[in-house]
Amino acid sequence: MTNDAIADNFSLLGKLMDIHGENSFKTKSYGIAAFTIEKLPAELSEMPQDKIFGIRGIGDAIGKKIVEQIETGKLALLDEYISNTPPGILEMLSIKGIGPKKISTIWKELGVETLGELLYACDENRLTLYKGFGEKTQQSIKESILFYMSSQGSYLYQQIENFAINVEAKLKAFFKNPQFYITGQFRRQMEVIDKLDWVTTTPKDTIVSFFTGNGYKLVDNEGNYASVVGPENATLGFYSVKPEAIYSKLFATSSSEEFLNEWNTTVGLDENKNYSSEEEIFSANNITYIPPCLREDAAVIAQAKADKLPTLIQVKDIKGIIHSHSKWSDGNNTLEEMAKAAIDKGYEYLVISDHSKTAFYAQGLSVERVLAQHEQIDELNATLAPFKIFKSIESDILNDGSLDYDSDILSKFDVVIASVHSNLKMAEEKAMIRLLNAIENSYTSILGHMTGRLLLSRNGYPVDHLKIIDACAANNVVIELNAHPRRLDIDWRWIKAALDKNVLISINPDAHSIEGYNDCRYGVLAAQKAGLTATQNLSSYSLPQFEAYVAEQKKKRG
Repeated sequence: MTNDAIADNFSLLGKLMDIHGENSFKTKSYGIAAFTIEKLPAELSEMPQDKIFGIRGIGDAIGKKIVEQIETGKLALLDEYISNTPPGILEMLSIKGIGPKKISTIWKELGVETLGELLYACDENRLTLYKGFGEKTQQSIKESILFYMSSQGSYLYQQIENFAINVEAKLKAFFKNPQFYITGQFRRQMEVIDKLDWVTTTPKDTIVSFFTGNGYKLVDNEGNYASVVGPENATLGFYSVKPEAIYSKLFATSSSEEFLNEWNTTVGLDENKNYSSEEEIFSANNITYIPPCLREDAAVIAQAKADKLPTLIQVKDIKGIIHSHSKWSDGNNTLEEMAKAAIDKGYEYLVISDHSKTAFYAQGLSVERVLAQHEQIDELNATLAPFKIFKSIESDILNDGSLDYDSDILSKFDVVIASVHSNLKMAEEKAMIRLLNAIENSYTSILGHMTGRLLLSRNGYPVDHLKIIDACAANNVVIELNAHPRRLDIDWRWIKAALDKNVLISINPDAHSIEGYNDCRYGVLAAQKAGLTATQNLSSYSLPQFEAYVAEQKKKRG
């Protein structure tokens, strides 16, 4: 154990004790010990024990812990604190701008345990509700987390989208070669991107020389493929092919392994044939063109052969904003600002779904505030017509699956979105009891973010998707596709099962600001992978259609 290692252990111990709310005198003593040890001219491991105890600032308790580390290579007290601290809390210590005291507040009061959850809390404007966290601090923490996450190598589609587009534009401009086509995960619209790939006719050696000459590290160089990593920590890969093979390689690299195996088995791909476009690969085989976002499972090939591919939903098909928050709870904008922004963007209606009373962390609405908000909605609707604001709530699903208002209040809402926000560490049995009870509640209109997952940050609680889908079908409950790029929950892989049971999906931005409306696009990209059409999506309903839906919801309540 070097002095640096011993000092690091004491420094971390002091911070963890601070986070756990231990006596401040003790926590400071470990910080002081770390500082003292870092400045020592000689290694502690080479000193006699009596000399260690004689160092100024090193008392009996600290001295014993130094000896323990020298003899065992460990510090038992530190190991104990680490075992009692969620890994995500430990990771927060790497984030600039949040020390132990702030981390303690984030964990103990806000109930956040991972960086992804903390980033989401920043997006939802929740940190500003706590002492010591102003808007500038919240923004600084958000930027620090994003910077830290960029060092991990995997990105949300939304995070890397502009970077991918800019890289492609610069490549085409530099090499004066129009044949650079982005492919792979990005072209298939995957929600998480591990690397960005291109197909190109530029020689591989030329590409490698260019990037390594500009400070990029070569990580793969096999056959016709090379990949590099640069200061952005994003992996860039390139398939270099002859001009006549560009479209067959683009097709192959824009398809999942399962899809490509089925294609090669039932259709066959001539990689040496000079196709004039990717579309020609399909037309030459009398098969309807399959967009890359659908090239996931084998079954879609049979659909295309029968000319039965769905007409995929588009961003323009979203007619109203369902699930949004205002300053009534934890949003950044007033209700009027949210409504006028929706009008400016061409939407026909807004479903305002602020947090319910149990969501104290998000200024959830008491019964009195619900009634006051409804008064404001009536006033705004009188002036904004024909645009309409619908009265909604994102009602917390409690531990037993009940919603957190009595029926007399729930009956006043046009739409009730039921969501789990607390006690997320559940076994499947517990999660299913909560969700199924909420779905069976006659006031539940939409099941919000089904699993509570946060991509690259937090796995969702385990659920039996098929049982939930069956319950939604039996109770006429819509399933939300939460379009926040960090959620995208329900996972698109389960949407087809819902459609098979005639369960409506609703692409909802869960917007906590005007800018959040733009997240609808990421929900649409995910929904396209599942083959969702506009008619199967609630937020694609026109205003008259949505009014009819609301009327049906009220009938369902009896």
